[in-house]
Amino acid sequence: MLVSCVRVGSSALGGSLRVRPVIRRSSSSAGGPRRFQDIPHTGSNGWINLLRFWKDGRFSQLHKHMENTFRQVGPIYREYLGSQSSVNIMMPVDIGELFRSEGLHPRRMTLQPWATHRETRKHSKGIFLKNGTEWRSDRLLLNREVMVGSAVRRFLPLLDDVAQDFCHSLRQRLETKASCHVLYGERIGLFSSKPSEESERFIWAVERMLATTPPLLYLPPRLLLRLHAPLWTQHATAWDHIFSHAETRIQRGFQRLQSRAVGPTGGSDERFQGVLGQLIEAGQLSVELIRANITELMAGGVDTTAVPLQFALFELARNPDVQERVRTQALSSWKQAAGDPQKALQGAPLLKGTVKETLRLYPVGITVQRYPVKDIILQNYHVPAGTLVQVCLYPLGRSHEVFESPQRFDPARWGGADRGRDTENVTLKTGSGGGFRSLAFGFGSRQCVGRRIAENEMQLLLLHILRNFRLSVSSTEELNTKYTLILQPESPPRITFSTLCERVNM
Repeated sequence: MLVSCVRVGSSALGGSLRVRPVIRRSSSSAGGPRRFQDIPHTGSNGWINLLRFWKDGRFSQLHKHMENTFRQVGPIYREYLGSQSSVNIMMPVDIGELFRSEGLHPRRMTLQPWATHRETRKHSKGIFLKNGTEWRSDRLLLNREVMVGSAVRRFLPLLDDVAQDFCHSLRQRLETKASCHVLYGERIGLFSSKPSEESERFIWAVERMLATTPPLLYLPPRLLLRLHAPLWTQHATAWDHIFSHAETRIQRGFQRLQSRAVGPTGGSDERFQGVLGQLIEAGQLSVELIRANITELMAGGVDTTAVPLQFALFELARNPDVQERVRTQALSSWKQAAGDPQKALQGAPLLKGTVKETLRLYPVGITVQRYPVKDIILQNYHVPAGTLVQVCLYPLGRSHEVFESPQRFDPARWGGADRGRDTENVTLKTGSGGGFRSLAFGFGSRQCVGRRIAENEMQLLLLHILRNFRLSVSSTEELNTKYTLILQPESPPRITFSTLCERVNM
């Protein structure tokens, strides 16, 4: 998430950007790996870079800046911004080397504004903000409730229920509702004729929190706190709303579990009570840690699924041939599965390919970060242990060196989607780097803990939409995008949902 001081203009996919980076190179040493100091960079004074970057309003085009800088200097460069510095990479061979050196307790860049909010409000930190053995202990417990196969089987019916409701109502914010249903075991009322003020305030708070995070990453939050800076006040207020919303839901979750401890027949109620209920009943995390982790999961599971769904629906709408192939497979699989959502998804790999292809072109988080625990060699440059290294996903997904025809939306490129077609070799370029091409959810033990919820949520929604609607758009022009901690459209795409008897615009 670190940027240098360059002028960035908008462009269509594959087009050129009006960027004038000032690239600094040091003289190389002969023989062996080159020195860390020889890695190209765009200016060594982070504070000057930050001032210029802020002045020109370039935070929103960080993903474009990264793409252009790689075009200018090659597959590796250093970045200095404010108090942060990083090495940025994009090639699968380097990504593999980085992840092989992440150690037992992988560490990524701390979102210090989030950490400062927890510290000043005396809240416990969830796994997103933890490191070391403390992180690993909590993560292993959470994995049992949201990552393993048995957990997926428990929450799939809840996701499927909401996805089918969406197709009846065509209301927005499905993903907020679905995530809440899985995490808390209840729904937050966004499908009612008049959504509650509580729900709308929660959505506003998540969006405000995301928008205010990037500028705060490179400034000392505690100084801004002492100065009562408006930016910090907005950020902290948004988090306060998010925690208040979570606290209300958690208290209701406790009450619901107490009232359902014994079912009407005198036996235990075996219905799935959401991740919250599972964690409470397991009794292996304190109430404070349950609150911290559930709050982070909910805050991180709203726009991070809403936005990719917008992109996926847009791409399917402007690629009608692709849409029909995915629909045909989805219809066949749903029929054979006889209403079993897990079987339906297993029989429709193009749905999974659609999600992966969407996240290739529009990664929610535009970087994955690690601090290697040992010295490594990247692009024949020596990178010391403890250096922040960022995998830049937006340029990776659009690279002609990694993907054939990267501008084409092709869910089948991920293999196993079309019978008789060796898609892995057709549209993914071969060579070193292995599978380090699809990293929207991260990698390894520190990948996104909500990955299984998000993947299944998006696939089920797409399944039921394609079963019920035909998608179209009036314009097939590329979407302009912006970065606000997550990548999103500058303006939401307008998509027409057509049925036999009506047309509904969103």
